[in-house]
Amino acid sequence: MRLTYHTFDLQLKHTFTIAHDSRDVQQTLIVELNDGSHSGFGEATSNPYYGITIDNMIGALETVKKVVEQGDYRSAEELWKLAHPFLESNSFAQCALDEAAQDLFAKKKGQKLYESWGLSPDHIPMTNFTIGIDTVEKMVAKMKELPWPIYKIKLGTDEDLRIVQELRRNTDAVFRVDANCGWTAEKTIELAPQLAALGVEFIEQPLPAADIEGMKKVFAASALPVIADESCIIEEDVEKCHGLFHGINIKLTKCGGPTAALRMIDKAKALGMKTMVGCMTETSVGISAIAHLLPLLDYVDMDGSLLIRNDPATGVTFDYGRVIYSQENGTGAALKPEYS
Repeated sequence: MRLTYHTFDLQLKHTFTIAHDSRDVQQTLIVELNDGSHSGFGEATSNPYYGITIDNMIGALETVKKVVEQGDYRSAEELWKLAHPFLESNSFAQCALDEAAQDLFAKKKGQKLYESWGLSPDHIPMTNFTIGIDTVEKMVAKMKELPWPIYKIKLGTDEDLRIVQELRRNTDAVFRVDANCGWTAEKTIELAPQLAALGVEFIEQPLPAADIEGMKKVFAASALPVIADESCIIEEDVEKCHGLFHGINIKLTKCGGPTAALRMIDKAKALGMKTMVGCMTETSVGISAIAHLLPLLDYVDMDGSLLIRNDPATGVTFDYGRVIYSQENGTGAALKPEYS
């Protein structure tokens, strides 16, 4: 078994701004796991909010490289357990390795990843397309640039209601809004009925993760469902979100990859909560890994590859929000020849 790294600077089509970050370039690490016959690919992007850099992801993976290359495991799940003590403090690195392992072992079986999990893609949700914070005029222009059935609108400004009103004047699409911790309980409760009247489906992470008392108020009084993001990072957070949120948005990079995400989905469903998976501006490698979880999800935000100009990989594609799987086995992702 051989573990190798590929790093890329992804050029975003538009400056991407949320309540606590703004960027034009997204750095990413693609991990390749090769057994001599097949290569599995996994990915994690850098993230200053969580202190994640390309260097510290590679550094973390180097601590477990010997274990990985010895190959003393028979499944991606076994490798996840072996690697976790080394990567517990860097879930992004664990995610990249886990996606690569899931891809590799499904390819070894001659199956698509969802098939190896016993799933069928007959009924899967469509992905939203994200509109980052900008001037109202530019947000409208971004939306018109790519007509889509579902938009996720990043909020957390003094003009949030006006933004949604203006976007609504230009489309009949379903809206979801994401405040990225930028609101108070009072603002959320006040805005919720007005947003519901504008065709908003749910509110994602309105309050800072530490504001438990505020979320109790929102959960009890909001006219719209609320979905946890920053409040639900790892498996242990799922139960903590019960009674505060109606559902959870799982990020593979934050929880440590598909292996952990599957467990989180099971926990959420057992608690009667909605399930969603989101992305972190990954290439087609990371986005293709997300696609295989779709049969288990109520909602998905997997537009990362649509936000970048120089995707170095191939994998799943999209048709007006509908996911089209690659014909290849595993996740279906691969580096383009010029980048491999």
